[in-house]
Amino acid sequence: MRGFLIGLLLLVFLSITILSLRPGGFRRQLRFAARRLRLAIVLGGIYLVATTLVRIFFPDGALADWGLPALAIVLAIVFVVLGQDTSPRPERASRL
Repeated sequence: MRGFLIGLLLLVFLSITILSLRPGGFRRQLRFAARRLRLAIVLGGIYLVATTLVRIFFPDGALADWGLPALAIVLAIVFVVLGQDTSPRPERASRL
């Protein structure tokens, strides 16, 4: 149990450190992470509905064998394309 808690704390510490080092600051990186999480939840829901429908209506055959892995690959590609960082905002001029 102690090893699990130490690992969990180490994971949180490393995540915060890595997100803080990336351009744009910690808040911007958390916004990107939240956006990717929402996208992953939506795409996971699509996959769940599709697998349920295929298992109910087409339990045997090529669609059950090859369709679901193909759908998973397509959804992974959609995640990679839509989950990219948006173009960086113009930097604010420094105040003197």
